[in-house]
Amino acid sequence: MTGEAPSRDVLTTDLYEATMCLAYLREGMTGEAVFSLFVRKLPPGRGFLVAAGLEAALDHLSRLRVGPAEAAAFAAAMNRPAGELEAMNGLEFRGEVRAVPEGRIVLAGEPLLEVTAPLPQAQLAETILLNQLSHQTAVASKTARCVLAARGRPVVDFALRRTHGTEAGHAMARLSALTGFAGTSDVAAAHAYGLRAVGTMAHSYIEAYEDEETAFHAFARAHPGPVTLLVDTYDTEAGVRTAARVLRDLGYGPGCAIRLDSGDLGELAVRSRHILDAAGLPEVRITASGGLDEYEIERLVESGAPIDTYAVGTKAGVSADAPYLDSAYKLVAHEGRPVMKLSRRKVTRPAAKQVFRRPGLRDTVALRDEPVPPGAEPLLETVMTGGRRTGPALTPAAALDAARRRFEADLAQLPDAARRIRDPRAPEAQISGALTRLTDEVRRRIETRVLGTPRH
Repeated sequence: MTGEAPSRDVLTTDLYEATMCLAYLREGMTGEAVFSLFVRKLPPGRGFLVAAGLEAALDHLSRLRVGPAEAAAFAAAMNRPAGELEAMNGLEFRGEVRAVPEGRIVLAGEPLLEVTAPLPQAQLAETILLNQLSHQTAVASKTARCVLAARGRPVVDFALRRTHGTEAGHAMARLSALTGFAGTSDVAAAHAYGLRAVGTMAHSYIEAYEDEETAFHAFARAHPGPVTLLVDTYDTEAGVRTAARVLRDLGYGPGCAIRLDSGDLGELAVRSRHILDAAGLPEVRITASGGLDEYEIERLVESGAPIDTYAVGTKAGVSADAPYLDSAYKLVAHEGRPVMKLSRRKVTRPAAKQVFRRPGLRDTVALRDEPVPPGAEPLLETVMTGGRRTGPALTPAAALDAARRRFEADLAQLPDAARRIRDPRAPEAQISGALTRLTDEVRRRIETRVLGTPRH
């Protein structure tokens, strides 16, 4: 064993990926395999998904190499002598990845990503690919719905303190920007991706002073220029009046705001607007926060609440109403032989695939080598060959901007029924005739070989 610490990137996998990988290597099963990653069905309350997580997944694959330290760590996890895992030493990902680019809208049953690589390499990649694409696609789909609910009003990200770890928080900031958020409270993410950093003050700041007026003046002295004042620490309407007085006395106006964080936000926004207007501050805006998601944003917008900006945190950052996706990473071909799973309610379709999209998000899942139908475009693109990324190298900010443009283009085509916040109706991808015939053929072959007779 070397003195080097094993790579966390490589060890971030389920144990059974390593045990299968070792068994394949020892049996000489290193032929080409194709794995497909897809979402079986959409969560309740979702009319679409936004593909995300690919950038992080490709970063991981490009670093996936098992050296002596990693092989020893796997051996320890299996309670085996290090020498018995020598077959894994030197294994690295050198496969091909085809994927739906980040930001594109996708539907149930469509492959988000397909890996073609020697079987042990493709198997060892499973856990991290499912982890990154499933989590980030779920969150991006949630933030997209918040943007839809706001109907053009700015939405900002306040989720970092409530996400499941800082990496999830940074991903939330990036994904919310991808789907149209106007800013984030996460300073690290703002710096990394060129985003607008946003934030106000906490109730503890107000409580640290003798009264709200003193606190507001002190904050304004420390931050000359536009400020946002939190007004509901004690009595909201009194806080708004105090904020209005301070802003007027200091000559502040355009760009300034008050923030409502509790209570009946719609009613309080109406009262606050009256107070601000009466004080001669019609340009001072109102920001609302506190337990918001797309459902509450839609309710407030439809009620006519004079809220200018919505700040969302917990419920979006963890995709509270749909915190997971029914996703899978399944073997669909091995050494040129199409394979499939027949487990009840978890049947898969064999072979490498492509998704053809016509305007209006009319999609067809087809075999990879089928010709592109007239008027359609293929969704899956080759993003990695030989274990290395294809295409031009982009900065994190440029990659995010490209994903945002893809999202905006697809969103413009999304049917109204799928855009609905409540009771959406998702489009359904069709299955090509060639893929249907191959599925039936492979099913019959498996049933004959395993059961002795086809079921149908």
